[in-house]
Amino acid sequence: MQQSPRPQGPHAQGSDPQDLHPQGSRSLSRRSLLRAGTGAALAAAGIAAGTAPADATGRGARLITGAKIRNLTGPAETGRFAAPWTDLGIPARCPDGTMLLVGGDTFDGGGVGGPDWRAPVGLRARNPSLGSLVIDDSVGGAHAESLVPEGHDGGTTAIPSDVFTIGDTMYMHLMRGVIYQTHHSDFWRSRDSGETWEYLCQWPGDQYNGQFQQKTYAVADDGYCYVLSTVFNRDVTSDLLLHRVPQDALGNPAAYEPWGYANGAWAWGNHPTSVSGPRRWGEICFRAMDGKYALTWLNMDPLDMRAQIFPLPTSNLFATPEQTIIVPTVPGLEFGNAVASPYGGFIIPGSTFGDFHIAVSQWYDDQNYRVMQYRINGLGV
Repeated sequence: MQQSPRPQGPHAQGSDPQDLHPQGSRSLSRRSLLRAGTGAALAAAGIAAGTAPADATGRGARLITGAKIRNLTGPAETGRFAAPWTDLGIPARCPDGTMLLVGGDTFDGGGVGGPDWRAPVGLRARNPSLGSLVIDDSVGGAHAESLVPEGHDGGTTAIPSDVFTIGDTMYMHLMRGVIYQTHHSDFWRSRDSGETWEYLCQWPGDQYNGQFQQKTYAVADDGYCYVLSTVFNRDVTSDLLLHRVPQDALGNPAAYEPWGYANGAWAWGNHPTSVSGPRRWGEICFRAMDGKYALTWLNMDPLDMRAQIFPLPTSNLFATPEQTIIVPTVPGLEFGNAVASPYGGFIIPGSTFGDFHIAVSQWYDDQNYRVMQYRINGLGV
């Protein structure tokens, strides 16, 4: 594949995650980052309380609009599975035709931080479609169980960054450790549509200065998966690294081949070079779809969600327009694609660029911690 030259300035390295999140402070830490970003973004846009934010536009001046379709999780939606409070909800089409939404930190009881802390969990839609994505089961039935062993000793957890399917096998990537202090990331597979999971491998948390912690996989039709990665810590500036791995070697860390710039050219096998400008990355989602590739992410400065659409995994992202798909607002002023304290933003299987759906998480108090479905209109392709 041919790669266009791109700007080369200093290669900014992310630092190791800071010791910001001891046990008991998770609610303050993650939510405070979102709140701070929301305030800055609203101030920059001149949006005051009681004033409706404008529709978002990308750098190409295309009008991006959106609408909330439904809550996917919450006491009414997933309380019967002992999972009224959960987030992320990374969606993957299962080999059996169902859809699994893999949640992060999950609680029962009266609110976030309640009893029965589990992560990750699998919430299932047995008859999924974009127009009717309703959770009606879980891995564990009436009690959504943790998909992998995780005792939360010392405040550790297992946060999913991606879940995807190839043929009759599902794969899941997890970031392990106290939140934002990733000790290692590990990789699992399931051959029964997500009911049970088998450990495959792990990577050290400090690999590439921590920039191989959060991974997302695009399953291509050329026999490879293309993998984008960042630091898992919204308060740390990180590069965006690209690797490829044969689909039959996903559980072999040595098979992950980096994409980098050296001796005047980009090539596979070079030391990895950032494929985008360094920034504070939130959640990232990379997918092959409609003959192209889509990257969505939570942007932290300013706070919003963005998308890039490009023809090749090695396309020049420095020159690819960033299209804003979700804008921040405050509780009570949510409408269209304006969301209070948004994060996540995972592409829902079955989406097309003309009918684009994402799973958006929200957390601004103990009673507002959920996953929602949004439809985005007007993407430029």
